[in-house]
Amino acid sequence: MAENEACTHDCSTCSANCSSRKEGIPKEPQNSLSNVKHVIGVVSGKGGVGKSIVTSMLSVLMNRRGYKTAILDADITGPSIPKAFGIKESVTSDGENLFPPATKSGIRVMSVNLLLEDETRPVVWRGPVIAGTVKQFWTNVVWDEVDYMFVDMPPGTGDVPLTVFQSLPIDGIVVVTTPQELVSMIVKKAENMAKMMNIPILGVVENMSYIACPDCGKKIYVFGEGKTDAAAAESGLSVLGHIPMDPKLSALCDKGIIELMENEYLDGACDAIEAAIPVADAK
Repeated sequence: MAENEACTHDCSTCSANCSSRKEGIPKEPQNSLSNVKHVIGVVSGKGGVGKSIVTSMLSVLMNRRGYKTAILDADITGPSIPKAFGIKESVTSDGENLFPPATKSGIRVMSVNLLLEDETRPVVWRGPVIAGTVKQFWTNVVWDEVDYMFVDMPPGTGDVPLTVFQSLPIDGIVVVTTPQELVSMIVKKAENMAKMMNIPILGVVENMSYIACPDCGKKIYVFGEGKTDAAAAESGLSVLGHIPMDPKLSALCDKGIIELMENEYLDGACDAIEAAIPVADAK
């Protein structure tokens, strides 16, 4: 079928790399009371790889470097960001705008869990409703001054990732993987979608890379060694960090005090973000 016959003229529900897309899709305007300079998506081709913990760690580390950071939790049906930061406050509103709570170190967070009376209540919504909610998190929320906003994306390449890519001014994405054999597929899916959306990939982070022996410090590669490095090299991408299975890190998340983490796992990722997307290069 010819392109003009197949086209519904609704790019928000389409991933085709057609001429209309190449001409550029207008982005949703951010709230008039916000000044978000840069937006970075944290993505993966599958679920359960640790996008939320990478998103949390990056926001904390960049905040420590003196930048104003924020998190837009776009994983509407599986939000976990508020838990990692121990946020109990609800989102407030003036009837027109939404005001997100801030963490102890000043990181602003918007998540659907902060809008629910019971955080354990499941969000049983269809794709268009979820996609619309993500847009509102951008257009209706007063973020104030933000140097780097990190978007915790849902897994896969469906409605919500498309909505984020097409509606928000994404400067780049960080791909999260685990060391299993599926890593090559995960990286390729993310790479191909980024190309369709004309968004640069900043690099790859491998989560659950290894276990460090508590006695001697030796790295034990439970899922094998080197798959992410090889897959990234094949695609011409940089590996920005390897996060081990760290009980201390997991405990901090469970207690809602991820901001107290002390490790260097993603220092390289932060260096790459600063180099590729400097704050002085404001929109």
